[in-house]
Amino acid sequence: MTLHGWLLWGFVATSVLSTLLAAGYGLGLTRLSLPWLLGSMLTPQRDRAKVYGFAMHLVNGWLFALVYLAAFAWWGEASGLRGAAIGAVHAAFVLVVVVPILPGIHPRMASETADATVVRGLEPPGFLALHYGPQTPITVLLAHMVYGAILGATFTR
Repeated sequence: MTLHGWLLWGFVATSVLSTLLAAGYGLGLTRLSLPWLLGSMLTPQRDRAKVYGFAMHLVNGWLFALVYLAAFAWWGEASGLRGAAIGAVHAAFVLVVVVPILPGIHPRMASETADATVVRGLEPPGFLALHYGPQTPITVLLAHMVYGAILGATFTR
């Protein structure tokens, strides 16, 4: 895949993933707002946090697209199904490993073991981000599978 292809399809896949997560939030399937969660690490101002968080997520999406592309190159082929499988593993890693450690690195997030404070008022997501709603893991899983499927379907050697 060329640099232009990576930039284009990494952007498209991340935009679709972000749209699916935002739709889940808007429809009440989850209370997870990824732009707010990421951006609030940088600023307490809610509107700016969403902008910063979206920018962070877009950059992360481009970087993770490189990991997916490396996997496709290693396999010697790519497909939407292979991409969706990588997306499922990616989502599982996010939900099982990354999300539970967020209270340790997020300056505005309470933890499972310490009460919220004025500064640390953001609710911790908990295992599988279940504190943000019972449909949160499914929403995150499906969004990441679609992200991977887009990359797998558009990868060319």
